[in-house]
Amino acid sequence: METIKYTEDVGTLIISSNLLPTMWTTLVVLLGLLNTATAAVTSENQTWKNVVIGAGGFVSGIVFNPTKKGICYLRTDIGGLYRLNPSDDSWIPLLDWVGDSNWHNHGVDAVATDPVNTNTVYAAVGLYTNSWDPNNGSILKSTNQGNTWTTAANLPFKVGGNMPGRGMGERLAIDPNKNSVLFLGARSGNGLWKSTNSGSTWSKVTSFPDAGTFAPDPSDSSGYNAEKIGLTWVTFDNTTKTSSGSSRIFVGVASLGAPNVYQTTNGGTSWTALPIFNNTLIPHKGVHSFKEKALYVSFSNGAGPYDGTAGRIGKFNITSGTWKDITPARAISDNSYGFGGLALDLSKPGTVMVASLNSWWPDQVIYRSTDGGTSWSPIWEWAGYPTINRYFGVDNSLTPYLGGPLGNQDVSLKLVGWMIEALVIDPFDSNHWLYGTGATVMGGHDLLKWDTVHNVTLKSYAAGIEETAVLGLTSPKSGDAHLLSVVGDIGGFRHVDFTKPNLAFSNPTYGTTTSIDYAGNKPNLIVRVGQVTDDSKPQIALSSDYGVSWSANSAAPPPTQNSGYAGGTIAYSANGDTLLWSTPNLGVFRSQNQVTFAAVSALPSGAAVAADKVNGTALYAASGSKFYSSVDTGASWTSVTVGNMTSASWIAANPFKAGEVWVSGNGGIYASTNYGKTFTALPSVSNAWKIAVGAPKTTGGKPSLYAAATINGLNTLYRTDDHTNWIKISDADHGFGSTSGIVLAADPRIYKRVYVGAGAGRGVFYNSNV
Repeated sequence: METIKYTEDVGTLIISSNLLPTMWTTLVVLLGLLNTATAAVTSENQTWKNVVIGAGGFVSGIVFNPTKKGICYLRTDIGGLYRLNPSDDSWIPLLDWVGDSNWHNHGVDAVATDPVNTNTVYAAVGLYTNSWDPNNGSILKSTNQGNTWTTAANLPFKVGGNMPGRGMGERLAIDPNKNSVLFLGARSGNGLWKSTNSGSTWSKVTSFPDAGTFAPDPSDSSGYNAEKIGLTWVTFDNTTKTSSGSSRIFVGVASLGAPNVYQTTNGGTSWTALPIFNNTLIPHKGVHSFKEKALYVSFSNGAGPYDGTAGRIGKFNITSGTWKDITPARAISDNSYGFGGLALDLSKPGTVMVASLNSWWPDQVIYRSTDGGTSWSPIWEWAGYPTINRYFGVDNSLTPYLGGPLGNQDVSLKLVGWMIEALVIDPFDSNHWLYGTGATVMGGHDLLKWDTVHNVTLKSYAAGIEETAVLGLTSPKSGDAHLLSVVGDIGGFRHVDFTKPNLAFSNPTYGTTTSIDYAGNKPNLIVRVGQVTDDSKPQIALSSDYGVSWSANSAAPPPTQNSGYAGGTIAYSANGDTLLWSTPNLGVFRSQNQVTFAAVSALPSGAAVAADKVNGTALYAASGSKFYSSVDTGASWTSVTVGNMTSASWIAANPFKAGEVWVSGNGGIYASTNYGKTFTALPSVSNAWKIAVGAPKTTGGKPSLYAAATINGLNTLYRTDDHTNWIKISDADHGFGSTSGIVLAADPRIYKRVYVGAGAGRGVFYNSNV
């Protein structure tokens, strides 16, 4: 799960990300208090591009337009929405304009593509239905395939693009027989909603009988798992055309122990429950086969996308009004997973595919039937354990960090994927299929080989998708890689060529990695921190060759001693002999010459930490209103109060000059030229989060300073070259999401070059025109 949450009452934004259940990370960024400072701010055009990592997050939904070839949309939980470029199978991001004021629009809970006006597309947006997101959801509308958008309607309830059950759907549907009519299945007990004017206004369908009663964990005090999943999908029967639209509509509901699939035969005036298929399971997907006069439904005993230990596939005969259980016999025998992904080949009636949710070992299972579910063939099977037959090859060239292909009997990696809720077949090309995983979008162009030679190629189609939650960036003063990154779920990377994906850091391999730094006088020395909280190996790793190879730092205690020994932020002294580690909840620790970490009692728990990039004995920390400095590699500390700041956020040191350091917080940005003994406020900044120091405009001049900050009341991304006048470097097409969630590194070798971890799940950006 990746999460981005804003807590209004305590002023915090928490970004959390995981693809696999054991890989969790939390980054807490303190928000500041807005004041009324004003200044003249100029703007400067940038050419923003993504640093290529390759996907890196959960693909929650994929939808083809049913009437026009080549139109396909892919939604993510925190990384926005994409459109397929059919000429090369790449993806075009559609919501990069989202900025601080509408940051939750990066969560897309449903997408609907218009079968009549095929250039029109709608998205139901919002991140959370609990307190993490203070705003209600919205319906976005585009009439040019997502190139530009308008807010069609602000809804009277929240939308949960990153809530449990986000892979269900689609919750938003357009009536193919009257495309001004849309239905939306809401969460949190809000029921079914209808628009009759192309999404401009919405009214509740009061005749719908069940708003959904299932919540994954009603006792969850955060509310995240305590929220009711609500309605799960809306499907029209396009063969029931009337003057007012389709008369028959099906709706899935997240309720257990009761009917949970409903239909109307009068366009929604009244509703009846279908016979109960299985009262212990929740309907995840409902797909209509108009030529078979049937409704296929996938069921699981959880909301997904992580859970699922039991499930079935049901086929409802619309004419007879009866269900048939068409669950693959092997799945019944396995008795260990539910079902999520469900796809029909509408040009080949009776061809259906389903995906397990979740078969965690040795791999997910996808089944295919060409006879309406009477018989099934799997994508892999045991040929007498431990021998495995894989009926596929793997091409992960666009996401090399996923590994593969493996030796024929190696089951150490999940090559099919995990968390498969999105599964589709191109309605115009029976060979073309796509499915979403917890890390990328997979698929191929040889699907019909499944039915002949029973062997297909699984390819990761990640080009254009960047969905990582960026947690740390650093740009060393030398070396062939100008950027090193650490992210949620998939570790970290050296970026030598920004246009090519790379293998992830390894030996040790951490899923979520929260912090990275280099030693200022020895930039070949790199340190990173992992956050695998149940790992038996230390979560600090060191490199002496700019991050090419790594070794675990045995001085760090493993999380098996205490889960708090994972994550946090770390600073590397300029001479590379001292590490200062601020853990998430156990306080700050220090290690010299790879000797055991010892607690630094002088520093508050959770303090921001940094190292001087020139003076090898100078270390820094900040917390609350205080700035702490040490001139003896952390053996002793002194502190000062910084201006009117009460919540320090970040520290950045000049890469070229000893003792010059900046601290950000809710009072703005403060500069010191004497190792933090005294500070001066930079003008015009009322609030600031991440800051970074980069190459100067002229050799020997002031370094450029970059800030995710509030200036003249606007939260966004800025640069200053003279530390007085500010330049806004975000633009209308690149808002970078929540400003408080932005992660920054400035290049000390290239003037104006900055690396931006977007305050959403959109990976790393850089300005390529410098």
